[in-house]
Amino acid sequence: MSKNILVRDVPDAVDKWIEDQRYELKKSKQEFISDVLITAYTTGGKQASFFDVAPRYTPPEVAEIPFSFIDLFAGIGGFRIGLQNIGGKCVFTSEYDPHAQKTYRAWFGDTPHGDIREISPKDIPDHDLLAAGFPCQPFSIAGVSKKKSLGREHGFKDQTQGTLVFYILKIVEEKRPPILFLENVKNLLSHDRKRTWDVIHKSLEELGYSVFYKVIDAKAYVPQHRERICIVCFDKKVFGENPPFEFPAIPTVEPRVIKDILESNPHDKYTLTDKLWQYLQDYAERHKKKGNGFGFGLVDLEGVSRTISARYYKDGSEILIPQGKKKNPRRLTPREAARLMGFSDALPIVVSDTQAYKQFGNSIVPLMVEEVGKQILKVLYWHITENGNKCLLKKYTA
Repeated sequence: MSKNILVRDVPDAVDKWIEDQRYELKKSKQEFISDVLITAYTTGGKQASFFDVAPRYTPPEVAEIPFSFIDLFAGIGGFRIGLQNIGGKCVFTSEYDPHAQKTYRAWFGDTPHGDIREISPKDIPDHDLLAAGFPCQPFSIAGVSKKKSLGREHGFKDQTQGTLVFYILKIVEEKRPPILFLENVKNLLSHDRKRTWDVIHKSLEELGYSVFYKVIDAKAYVPQHRERICIVCFDKKVFGENPPFEFPAIPTVEPRVIKDILESNPHDKYTLTDKLWQYLQDYAERHKKKGNGFGFGLVDLEGVSRTISARYYKDGSEILIPQGKKKNPRRLTPREAARLMGFSDALPIVVSDTQAYKQFGNSIVPLMVEEVGKQILKVLYWHITENGNKCLLKKYTA
């Protein structure tokens, strides 16, 4: 026989929690409290009290929190794959290269918008996370104090003017996404005598974001030595001054090696000609005598490769696959290059070999995005639980 539940003399904080929960579940206060008590009873008293003070931050392994994101300087969608794998929904994409657009369309079913410099930030949908693997360029500016005296713009609007990162910052200022996830080559930190990174870092902080950054080697996820700087930023107005973000730890599982990604019967056209193979050997020998380390990279099939770059299509010299003493080494096939980056065989290669090598060499490793993204989700989980299950994301996508 059911009985009525009388609730009174409840602390304001608890009453607010009850109201928020029952409103979210579309239940009356009576129904909600009854369900809480039934759950406690059916678990045999083993469930902790709903009103105990929980630890500040005890997230699950991966919090299932849907979010929206935009994909800028998208390339072929490495960011998109990684973020979609953890529940993200892409609401806008920008990529100017027509060959990359072709691949992106084949993989995701939509064509990216073109040159970011021609897109008004106001036309971009609201989003929870801005993702961008932007090119880095040097900055040339005079002193801020002098420009102030002349009544000219200062801060990021002046310091980054004319660079591609400037257009990202304009979008950030206009749309105020709660989270930014940026990626670049390792050398961003030292580029232009560290000036490039100093300006970018300062600009992000001036816009009101907490900035976390780390150089991550993708060899933890794919059989390739590929160091990239990952930059994750949280809007202080949403997450406060000290969000509990940490970059992912190095995986403890055994990493894949080169032999794991090789095709069983590659076409002979990928084998180096005698002329090219001799040229590469002579070139390496000349530089060796000069004390330089330049030369081809004949890989250990039980190890990882060098970094594949956008120039791989020229001769493939940085990653050559040995084929025994009786046959010249060969370059990776486009499919192997895709696997080296962690792209699934289910994704078709719809461009020429030359364009495919460029695209994979310019891309980001999706699995690295996914692992960093999981850490971002932990902060979102913390944020939601710390705020009484009220998520403050601007465009929370259910």
